[in-house]
Amino acid sequence: MLKRRAAPGARSDCCAIAVMAKGSEPGRTKTRLCPPLTPPEAAAFNTAFLRDIDANLAAAGAETELARFMAFGPPESLPFFEDLVAPEVGLIETWLPNFGACLAHAIETLLDLGYGGACVLNSDSPTLPTAALVAAARSLRGPGARIVFGPATDGGYYLLGMQQCHRRLFEDIDWSTPLVAAQTLQRAAELGLQTIMLPTWYDVDDAAALRTLAGETLRGRPFSAQYDSFAAPHAAALLRTQGLRAHSP
Repeated sequence: MLKRRAAPGARSDCCAIAVMAKGSEPGRTKTRLCPPLTPPEAAAFNTAFLRDIDANLAAAGAETELARFMAFGPPESLPFFEDLVAPEVGLIETWLPNFGACLAHAIETLLDLGYGGACVLNSDSPTLPTAALVAAARSLRGPGARIVFGPATDGGYYLLGMQQCHRRLFEDIDWSTPLVAAQTLQRAAELGLQTIMLPTWYDVDDAAALRTLAGETLRGRPFSAQYDSFAAPHAAALLRTQGLRAHSP
């Protein structure tokens, strides 16, 4: 269910990007970070990541026109998201039996509103370069059957965008495995879609990735020599508060 629509409004020359987001509830959110984190700490990081990703999208929106959304669940987490993000951020209730169905629903909802392009974005990459988001939004302007794809280091993807919903991209995918990216790109090839590749980035979904995040945000160790990471100030502040500097080798 669409709860509110994001500015600047649904226009064919505007791309909408929806973060696939879960409400921050200890024991149900970012559970793969436990250990080293406790369930309340993991939930706090989920909130910090969502704040940083929304700020990153706002920064991208200063460079190119895009609309910001949170595709959220579970349904009872609506008050959490209404408090978390500004009124111009659209909220789409997205709570379906499998992840592929959630992604397709978010894409279809944005395109049905009239946006010319729609992207789904993960909630695990708070330092993703702003330039990647700008490139994604710009890539979906103009004619041509294509997708934009942001591969993740774990074999999945952090972003997938398109100009019309291709449900085949979400079918017969081994979700939460290293096969996701390869299978999705194979489906795109089957459909004859041009694929525009974004830089590879990492998801913060385990202890090793948390150390990488601490290295980036606390010790100034860039993940990429080619792309500037987003500063992720909320995640960085939480890392300092939790005393996790020591976990960054």
